[in-house]
This record gives sequence, structure tokens and C-alpha cells, in this order.
Amino acid sequence: MIRRTLAGLAAVTMCAALASCGGSSTEAPTETTQATTTGVTVEVITTTLQEEDQKTLDDMANEMLPDVELENKTVKWLAHYDINPNTSSGTSESINLNLFRTKYGGEIQYYPTTWNSRYSDLSTYVLGGEGIDFFPCDTAALPKGIISGMFQPVDDYVDLSSDLWKDVSEGLEIYNFNGKHYELVNSISAEQICLYNKKTIEEHGFDDPWELYEKGEWNWDTFEQMLIDFVDPEAELYGLDYWYNEKALLLSAGVPSVSTVDGHLKVNLNDPDIEKALDWQYGLNQKGLVMDLAAFDWTVHPEYLSEGKELFLLVGSWDVSGVPEVWPCKVAPEDLGIVPVPSPAGYDNFQSATLDGWVICKGAANPEGVALLAQCTRLANTNDEARAIADKKLMDEAQWSEELLAHNNECNRLAAEFPVVDLATGISTDVASLTTDGGSEIGLRAAFHGTPWATTREEIAEVVEMLVEEADGQLSAMS
Repeated sequence: MIRRTLAGLAAVTMCAALASCGGSSTEAPTETTQATTTGVTVEVITTTLQEEDQKTLDDMANEMLPDVELENKTVKWLAHYDINPNTSSGTSESINLNLFRTKYGGEIQYYPTTWNSRYSDLSTYVLGGEGIDFFPCDTAALPKGIISGMFQPVDDYVDLSSDLWKDVSEGLEIYNFNGKHYELVNSISAEQICLYNKKTIEEHGFDDPWELYEKGEWNWDTFEQMLIDFVDPEAELYGLDYWYNEKALLLSAGVPSVSTVDGHLKVNLNDPDIEKALDWQYGLNQKGLVMDLAAFDWTVHPEYLSEGKELFLLVGSWDVSGVPEVWPCKVAPEDLGIVPVPSPAGYDNFQSATLDGWVICKGAANPEGVALLAQCTRLANTNDEARAIADKKLMDEAQWSEELLAHNNECNRLAAEFPVVDLATGISTDVASLTTDGGSEIGLRAAFHGTPWATTREEIAEVVEMLVEEADGQLSAMS
């Protein structure tokens, strides 16, 4: 077994390159570097893997991974971030990369790009025949990347019916078009969680949200009532802040604006649950429970959570997974509370889900290598001992308690059980601009900022339906 006291392995998943630190005299030698993040300089510790632990990983690979020879050892990765270890920034080799390297002799060739240019660079490389193998599957990737000829199905290279993919089976079906799957889902997690300051909750005499969740009483109603009892801008007590509220609260009702049904795209803008969610968001705005960003020069203030000026912050767990000195919310780890984003009373605990994974590019030089790397990643993500390493990193570096870790893991469990992903962003730039990406006054965001949903729906529903129907026809023609 891999001991739970292991140090020196990075995050189980590749996109989060976690470095473990700390230790006893039995751990491997450490190298200390300096990293600067958001204006704060912190020490980052990297470690090398002990011989006994490397043997454990080797045994794991031999027992649980396909015993094949990888002829082409290099896979080409295009992204705005590198997944290779980088000791200068404090990231050590992740478990999945370790498995890929030791079992198959595999290595990652990184092609750097930027967030804004990633798709134009991808198109240039694919059309130029560079043989880029894989690319991160963010919400803008699919299905438009299929229609534009950038990505290919993964089914020819990976047996998605095997037990290795069982716990992400719901997520795999979200990007199933005409019976073909297009994302290698590494893991499913909650895209947003609800952070709170335990001191603020106690000072105002509120029930602890986690305790309400455990009793089955954490829902839109209790969430809203606590905000009503708290918010008083004249006393510098503000409502919901940050950039992530609208999507999290919409998808907590379980219905995205665009989904797949039997492999085809479906528009849900007239669904009663979307109406319910956006009418509720409009109500939050009209009751003064949404922070007026215009009064703050359109800047957000997550640090207000630590100052007792905000009650809740809806954000990804990544916001508090680094060292506490760089957390935007500034809450001390012992005072931080985590609870799932609430759903309507009587509903399942639907969560806006992040499907962390990859797409295989058209013209990939080594799709077989990507497939084996994906299986290494799934093994790392499903093996209890391997998962414990990522947990230990959060406890050592981010100073999370076992309780905080368990609460976050519960949010991720709900996201895997009840994943909700809105495909609107990935249909086309036109659909995205009408629904998700047009700004705070447009589409699905507008209700939270004071425009009735009925008004917005009348403006966008017909054209969105037409554009999505066109995209679905293009996908069908390619099958």
C-alpha cells in the first residue's frame, strides 16, 4: 500500500499540479523554492519520490494497467498550462504522469498557448498537420470543436465501459453525440462550492449551513432567509458577490439551457425548472441580496468574507486550495466553512459540475498514447491510496482539517452523482454570446442582475433554438 503519510507526489489530476510538503525525517530530501502569487511570496516545497513508494506505483501499474508496448512514447499537449513537473515553481511529478512514464516510457511534449489564443492556435496546428494529440476539454470545446473538425471520438481508443470509468459514467454521456463520446473525463467535481465564515455565522446567531445540510434543510429557502436576515448595506453587510453566482444557482435546479438527449442537442429555455431558477435569482436581486458592483467600481471583494461583511461566497474549491496566504477570501482555515450550493427544497442536490478531462485532436500523431495516459489518470483518481495523496496535500499545504476535506469531498460526490453541465457555451460563439458569455445583462446572467427572465427568454429563445438545431444537424451529418 501507498502510505497515507506520503509526501512528494503532486495532485492526482494533471490540471491541478499539487505539491505535497511537510515532514518527518523519513521523507525524501526537500528542495525549497520561492513562488510569487497574487502579490504574496510564499515558500513552495517539492520532494522526490522514495524508492519504496516508486515500487508501489510500479506494482500498481503492472497489476491494473494494460500490458502493451507504446511504440510512440511522446504525446503532444497544447494548452495554456503545462502538465509536466516544474521544480522552479514548486510542482512535482503527478501520479498519473509517474505511471505513464514508468509503465509505458511516455512523456508529454508541451505546446504553449494562451487562454485567449488557444483555439486559434489549435486550428493552426491541426490544419497544419502538426499532430497535436490532446487538448483540455473546457466548456467551450464541445460540440463546436467537432463541427469545426478539431476533435475526434475517443471510443476507438478507450473502452469506456470498463470499471475504470464507472464513477464518471454520467459525465461521459454529457458529451455523447450520436452514440460517440468526445471527452476523456478524468474526474467530476463541483464547479462551485459555497464558502462561509464560521465566525460570521456564529456572531449573527445563524444555524451552521453544514449542519442544515446534514439535516436535509439546506436549500434555496434557508439560503435566502439567512441572506435576508444578514444583508444591510448601510451597516456594510453585503449580498452575493463574485463572478460565479448565476451559473451555480441556475444549475442547482438541475436543468441546463442546452443538454443532450439520446445523443442530440436539446434547448431547455422553456423548461419550468429554468424559469423557477431564474425567477428566484431575479427575486434575490429585487430584495437587495445581490451586491451592487456599480457601487464598488465593478470590482469584487471576496476578502469581505473574512471581515464579516459577506455571508456566502460561491466559487470553486481551487480558490482555497493553495496556501492560505493567497486565498482571495482571506478567511483563516480554522474558520472556513464549505457546503454544497443549495438546490430547491425537495429536489436532488444538483451541482454545476466540472468535467476535468481531455479531447483527442483530429490528426493526432499518438491517440493511443493519450488513451494510455487517460487510463493512468483514471487509475490515479480511483485508487484509494493515490487519492489520499491529494487529500494530504490539502491538509499539509492549505491547512485544511479532516472535516473541511470531508465537506469538500461531499460537494464533489454530489457533482458526480448529479452532474449538470450547460452545453450552450460550446455550441458556437453566437449561442454563447446570447446565453452565457454576453455579459451580466445578457442571457442566463441577466435575471441575477435585475432583468426578468420572461423578458430575456422572449428576446433569445427563438434564435437560440434555431442555432442549436443547426448545430445538431451538422453533428448528425458527421456521424
